[in-house]
Amino acid sequence: MHYSFNTIGVVHSCFKDKFGVPRQPGLIAGARGEIELLPPYDRAEAVAGLEAFSHLWISFVFHHCLENDKRLSVRPPRLGGNKKLGVFATRATHRPNPIGLSVVALDEIVQYRGGIHLRVSGLDLVEGTPVLDIKPYLPYADCIVDAKAGYAQEPPLSVLKVDFSAEAQKGCAQYEQCWPGLADLIESVISLDPRPAYSRRIEPERVFGICLYDLDVRWRVKEEGVAEVVELCKVV
Repeated sequence: MHYSFNTIGVVHSCFKDKFGVPRQPGLIAGARGEIELLPPYDRAEAVAGLEAFSHLWISFVFHHCLENDKRLSVRPPRLGGNKKLGVFATRATHRPNPIGLSVVALDEIVQYRGGIHLRVSGLDLVEGTPVLDIKPYLPYADCIVDAKAGYAQEPPLSVLKVDFSAEAQKGCAQYEQCWPGLADLIESVISLDPRPAYSRRIEPERVFGICLYDLDVRWRVKEEGVAEVVELCKVV
């Protein structure tokens, strides 16, 4: 049996590429973006009452992971990429159907450009993510305090101390007015070490790039447990 779904919105995220996106929602409170509602849901009546809720459930499409190869098992990054588990025992992006679920903080509902935009934070979604549905988060039903979470009972720890070069500090100061909290966002993203588990070698000469907002944030791991933000370049 086949079903089809209509996109009801699209995400505009501080994360312009999937490299660097936190692996779970809420890990980086300063990760901000907007959900632009699409017709016919881009009218005030579709969100009437939503302002009373602090958090939202977002159903979305993993649009960067559309593939025909169905995986029965995956290697969770949380286990270092060294152990396989059944796909249903993980929250990997490679799903039998490319559907994801995320909870975000609702910061503001605004109306401009003739439509409705939901400003959100704690985001773990990349730019352009298609949204299938939005529902309010209900603490009494959605927060199970004694739930067990197997190998992921605790949130991931920051594993890298993040330093900023003089050039990177200058760049942060330059763009801070445009994107408040930019330096904190950069530090939070890199501290979680977004590199694939299989490639976490110390290669001081290797420079990585993370696209945040309209910036290419260039950084390297200069020694064990220490990363350095080298520079910030405006994406042309």
